[in-house]
Amino acid sequence: IPTASGAVMHSGVYAIPAIHVGVKGVFTNTVPVDAYRGAGRPEAAYAIERLVDYAARQLGVPAEELRRRNFIKPEAMPYQTALGLNYDSGEFARNLDQALAAGDLAGFRARRAEARARGHYRGLGHAVYIEQSGFPPDEFAELRFDQSGTLTILMGTQSSGQGHQTAYTQLAAERLGIDPDKVRVLQGDTAAISFGRGTGGSRSIPVGGASLVQAADKLIAKGRRIAAHLFEAAEADVEFADGVFSVAGTDRRLGIDEVARAAFDPARQAPGVEPGFDESGHFTPPQPTFPNGCHLCEVEIEADTGHINILRYLVVDDFGTVINPLLLAGQVQGGVAQGVGQAMLERTVFDPETGQLLTGSLTDYCIARAEDLPAIEFSYNIVPCRTNPLGVKGAGEAGAIGAPPALVNAVVDALSELGIAHLDMPLTPERVWQAIQAAQPRKAA
Repeated sequence: IPTASGAVMHSGVYAIPAIHVGVKGVFTNTVPVDAYRGAGRPEAAYAIERLVDYAARQLGVPAEELRRRNFIKPEAMPYQTALGLNYDSGEFARNLDQALAAGDLAGFRARRAEARARGHYRGLGHAVYIEQSGFPPDEFAELRFDQSGTLTILMGTQSSGQGHQTAYTQLAAERLGIDPDKVRVLQGDTAAISFGRGTGGSRSIPVGGASLVQAADKLIAKGRRIAAHLFEAAEADVEFADGVFSVAGTDRRLGIDEVARAAFDPARQAPGVEPGFDESGHFTPPQPTFPNGCHLCEVEIEADTGHINILRYLVVDDFGTVINPLLLAGQVQGGVAQGVGQAMLERTVFDPETGQLLTGSLTDYCIARAEDLPAIEFSYNIVPCRTNPLGVKGAGEAGAIGAPPALVNAVVDALSELGIAHLDMPLTPERVWQAIQAAQPRKAA
């Protein structure tokens, strides 16, 4: 999965007419590698975004300017990359410009000088990422009303803290015009749910949510037939809005809960309509979605210790249509925390003689804690996806994709006056301190 998902993303957000990607697989006796948040896309974003920063420094061009010159333009969408992906939408320069303005690029030189006067190195870095998510195949959703008017949503995905229950409830309640308190969500129960692909690849809302809306629309169509029978009106004259069926041009109205009760009542059932009030949906996306955005990071480094202090971190994302801003921000914050951990702290260490894993627990494997992270500033631009009915692009992995290159670019920018052009992750204090010590004799010379 990491190889297949990442290899095709190496052109990033840039109009690169030709590109060759070589992937080398290595067979070892160490711990196997499998999908992690982003699954290949963080590697691709890191490679291209570090390369762009490096090239900009070699050319003497501001990194943001080199990016702008090479972005795929909005008017070029849909755009087929040299690696065969079809980007349906995106405004990459807009994300970058918004991030730079919010991060006060214009005032950075003064902030850097002030830090240098205190003996610290200050850097500002950014990275513009794109990823593929919300990809085929299909997903399953079923909506069931009972006679009390309570709606049960059965989903083939399974939440592990993302807030799916809230998002699915919101989608159904808004589509059907019902009280969210009368909605319950059932996931992961194989005794009740006949089919599901599971959760992964930020597919739950782009694909699962689209399946839910598909089922809701079928339910409304069934309700219209039942309501037409109850109204003794033509089905074409029955309208639906805000949870109410009505006959056009009259004051005749029935709530969807009343229609649901009628669907179970033999005396009121519509001819040719199956008893009960339930429908299912299977949405198959024609291609992946492409969330994208810009991460900006400002750091200060203690010259004597190599300690990195993240002063500010902000994100501008394009996730398409936004369903729930609070859940969205939570996904971004969690992803950034993991990305920062990868960039600064996390390292897998093996015994060189035995191959035994030495960092097999959280005692030895260091992950980011609250004290390692600043408040993450998050905003978004809405550029709806064109390949699913909701216009959503998926958000679960994006934070972990944009964070590593943004942070490393910031650290390298801070140390650039020493002639340091690159540092490998993780940027531990020891590694940064060693780089500073090695560079100082060169600077003195």
